[in-house]
Amino acid sequence: MSTQITPVAAIPPAASATESQTRVAVICDFAEENWPSMDLVGDMLHEHLRDYEMLAPRRIRPAMRSVGAPTGKSARLFGRFVTYPRLLRRLARNFDIFHIVDHSYAHLVHELPAHRTIVTCHDLDTFRCLLEPKLEPRSLAFRTMTRRILSGMQRAAHVTCDTAATRDSILRYRLLPPERLTVVHNGVHTSLSPLADRIADGEIARQLRREPQLCPELLHVGTTIRRKRIDVLLHVFAEVRRHNPDVRLLRVGPSLTADQRELARNLGIHQHIDELEHLETRNLAACYRRASVVLQPSDAEGFGLPVIEAMACGTPVIASDIPALREVGGNAALFCGVANIPDWTSSVLRLLALRGNEWQTIRVRALQQASGFSWSHHADRMAEIYRQVLSS
Repeated sequence: MSTQITPVAAIPPAASATESQTRVAVICDFAEENWPSMDLVGDMLHEHLRDYEMLAPRRIRPAMRSVGAPTGKSARLFGRFVTYPRLLRRLARNFDIFHIVDHSYAHLVHELPAHRTIVTCHDLDTFRCLLEPKLEPRSLAFRTMTRRILSGMQRAAHVTCDTAATRDSILRYRLLPPERLTVVHNGVHTSLSPLADRIADGEIARQLRREPQLCPELLHVGTTIRRKRIDVLLHVFAEVRRHNPDVRLLRVGPSLTADQRELARNLGIHQHIDELEHLETRNLAACYRRASVVLQPSDAEGFGLPVIEAMACGTPVIASDIPALREVGGNAALFCGVANIPDWTSSVLRLLALRGNEWQTIRVRALQQASGFSWSHHADRMAEIYRQVLSS
């Protein structure tokens, strides 16, 4: 999905609203963060809130840099902790409710009326250096910054969680009381469908230089950060190719890191991997449709959008057996132990061998599971939470 970068000076002071409407600030990540899933959440929430006559939502997404700001690595910190807070202090009086759609921006709660601010928490990765310092040691400066983000989330009037798994983690670490937590599942973009899209399908075929079904394709969608377990993905792909040399791996997202490329070369699979970046949602849907199987080998997730997006396109999914992916995939996905290479390999080969009625059964089950996730329902739940926060 394309993103919209709005210079700070160009953001209107408030949504155009009548006296009877609730003015909602949908506070998004900087566009320059290049975090498609967070952009999607902000865009979909804003778009569907506009369907409510009693709400006047305004998407806040300023440019990261301002005049006199530093460049390079310092620009991100300056933007998050100087530019954005300065902007919100100017806009705070112009809205009735504030919704920070990414918990890693929760430090912004300190600049807003906390009793009218909601934060969406997608996972607890941001806070790992505080919650499990032995597993993720960080500098004092980094921990201080993280404490401010966490304290902001704890000050918010209400926190929504993508999954019950994330809510349960928050409760386990005693970060918030249960009455201030609500599970609100993410939705599926309407472009993600099993129906053919001649333009998008053709564009992906041109980029990959082959038509669908020319060879089996395993698909992975997401970043290359450690918890995504790209190492597992590459080992599984190498093992599958030993049994089926025609299989190719398609990755959508940031390019493999130097270490991951080296692993692929050592496994002898680097020439059989295709990578695509920054796809529009329609083209992403084309990738899901043409894939034989979608793999999600992460060892930690807050939701796992690719799981439900693939299912919305009727594509089988194999995912790690962790709580969040179990919750999203339901009985429509196959689950394997984290980093259990033999288990993953046999599951992939089993799916690739399916034909006829067995394949159709998996496809129907996937579509049924995906039908329970919609951005309109997501917005319904959020609108109700706004009402409850304002009334209390």
